Amino acid sequence: MQSMESNSVEQDRKWQLELEEYSRQGEPGRAEKSAAWQAAIGLQAVDGLEPSPYLVETAKAHIEGNVDISGAKQRIQSYYEARKDRQTVENGTMEADTVSVRIAELLGEKTFQFSPAELQNIHRRLFTGIFDHAGSFRTYNITKKEWILNGDTVIYSSYDSIRDMRWTTILPRKSSFPMRKFPFRRRCATL
Repeated sequence: MQSMESNSVEQDRKWQLELEEYSRQGEPGRAEKSAAWQAAIGLQAVDGLEPSPYLVETAKAHIEGNVDISGAKQRIQSYYEARKDRQTVENGTMEADTVSVRIAELLGEKTFQFSPAELQNIHRRLFTGIFDHAGSFRTYNITKKEWILNGDTVIYSSYDSIRDMRWTTILPRKSSFPMRKFPFRRRCATL
């Protein structure tokens, strides 16, 4: 029984092994793109979402330079638009694929300003077409059972404190936080 579970976990993370190979090869650009894709797909895994094999192939094409990030986004969009029945069958992978390619795009950008407006913009860019409230501040408190926390929830900020949050308490005096000064992996972890 344990070997079946182990084999299943191994299959679920096959994408990670495939993308890590680019980091091991050490080519500039490829390693950075690979790290972005691994972070993007890994963030989906935290919510229990798995990418489609097509997304993994698209990520590899992007890492190898066969398609730019705009082309990767177009591939994923076309993949789900081509057959409307695919959206029903692959609803979980559709969200994972769409958000993953958007995260990879954001992580590939060289600037980031840590501010409420920027966080709203990131939320809008990631979740437009997935959630009606994409890019909006919450107007209610939330909890969410996280499988990774054995059904427990993280502690979310109260909705009424989000807009009023004093960002200067967590940032240096300047409101602009130059992420490009940090190594790529640190930029990924920050998002």
